[in-house]
Amino acid sequence: MKSRANLVEWAKILSIALITTVLVRMFLLAPIVVDGHSMQPTLDSGDKMIVNQIEYAFSKPERFDIIVFHAPEGKNYIKRVIGVPGDELVYREDTLFINGEAVEEPYLEGLKKSVQQGQLLTGDFTLEEITGNTIIPEESYFVMGDNRRLSKDSRAIGLVSKEDVIGKANVIFYPFENISIVE
Repeated sequence: MKSRANLVEWAKILSIALITTVLVRMFLLAPIVVDGHSMQPTLDSGDKMIVNQIEYAFSKPERFDIIVFHAPEGKNYIKRVIGVPGDELVYREDTLFINGEAVEEPYLEGLKKSVQQGQLLTGDFTLEEITGNTIIPEESYFVMGDNRRLSKDSRAIGLVSKEDVIGKANVIFYPFENISIVE
């Protein structure tokens, strides 16, 4: 009789653990694997990250957050937010201008130094040329990969809607030598 009671107790514990795991996975945190080189050198292809799916239920993506979103082809992309609602965005001579002000992008410094002299890491464009909008509309974001020359981002797929944003990705948990919080 005692062993049957223990078995029932263990079944309850395992059921609760399983339900909790499923709920956390579905609504709070989810793993994602970086696929491709568009976010190098910040993220490497094969890095496994945690996506915080609850963060943007209480806040909005901010400039330079690394987000995961549903892309038009049915894939999930991971990119950096460059422009937020209300921003006027221009890229000129490898410099980002937001609302007419030059904005530093320290995560690109290493890549800019590796580009041959006279070449640009990021080609010139305006938001209007890419999207037809002079400013980023409400509930929309302009995203780019850090590896600007190899990134399929808002320059190709357009603005990302807030409803397509899955969450914020900022923790690499594998491979072990890459474990870090990414900014």
